[in-house]
Amino acid sequence: RALGALYDRRAARGRGAGRTGGLARSAPSVARWLGDIRRYFPTPVVQVLQRDAVERLDLRRLLLEPELLAELEPDLHLVTLLVELNKALPEATRATARQVVAGVLAQLELRLADRTRQAVHGALARADRTNRPRPADIDWLRTIRANLRHWLPEQGTVVPERLIGFGRHQRSLARDVVIAVDQSGSMAGSVVYASVFACVLARLPALRTSLVAFDTSIADLTPLLADPVDVLFGVQLGGGTDIGAALGYCRRIVTRPRDTVVVLVSDLFEGGDGATMRTRVAELVRDGVAVIVLLALSDDGVPAHDQHEAAALGALGAAVLSCTPDAFPDLLGAALAGTTGPDLARWAAHRS
Repeated sequence: RALGALYDRRAARGRGAGRTGGLARSAPSVARWLGDIRRYFPTPVVQVLQRDAVERLDLRRLLLEPELLAELEPDLHLVTLLVELNKALPEATRATARQVVAGVLAQLELRLADRTRQAVHGALARADRTNRPRPADIDWLRTIRANLRHWLPEQGTVVPERLIGFGRHQRSLARDVVIAVDQSGSMAGSVVYASVFACVLARLPALRTSLVAFDTSIADLTPLLADPVDVLFGVQLGGGTDIGAALGYCRRIVTRPRDTVVVLVSDLFEGGDGATMRTRVAELVRDGVAVIVLLALSDDGVPAHDQHEAAALGALGAAVLSCTPDAFPDLLGAALAGTTGPDLARWAAHRS
């Protein structure tokens, strides 16, 4: 009966005017149905059934009722729906919606935060080992190992053509990371993950992290990075896309180009001028910025994207690829350690 209420065509026939049949009738009937499916099915199946119910029966208006929202099984799809409905949420529902979003984001952080911290710290330690150290900073063991091929048996010595130094523990910021995320509806899952990563990175003292969300306008969400829930409720999913303008803004806030990684999360379907987008990427690369273009930051595989623009940006020196959330920490770590452009894309392809 629980499955029939969702998938029985007779129950779905009344989807036109009036919407009197099946689950679409009221929040109480949906709440009872949610209780039934949780009783009969495991959590992953419940999440799929919820998703189908929202899409097949157009139940978005019922998500505005706090009693129903509290009954839903939290998952990434529900979070993206609530972010999309953000401006329409009545005050009575907003607190419940924030609790739902906070719960899902906490699970994502638990999954991703430690790996991100480890990847970043390891990358910065590797990058900080200088090849031109002061005498007191020379790591002699690593230097000897790196120069064994220059062993001179007649002199009984190694010629140290390359000196390796200990990483110097700097109090200042080591790197800047700018994440620019496309708010178009097709990027909803990527927006959630990008926001989580930005908040995790913002807590690392060695990094200065900025988060920019854009459609045809630009919102700098950096002041909200202390709370990922605030970040997501600062996003406005849907609308057009002006990637060129967003990249222009990113370039303006870059102060140390050779110590900066810019991560553009977008499917590259540009609503503005494609030539401007390409020019902005070329300028960033020429400045010395490491540019990563993620066509998706999600578990859904390679998305539909503008293949022509992807190839063009790759030819300009950006690393263009799709990436799962679990692979992103190592990808960012490689960029922070100095692997950039096509080399970074090849590195990622080899790792996958």
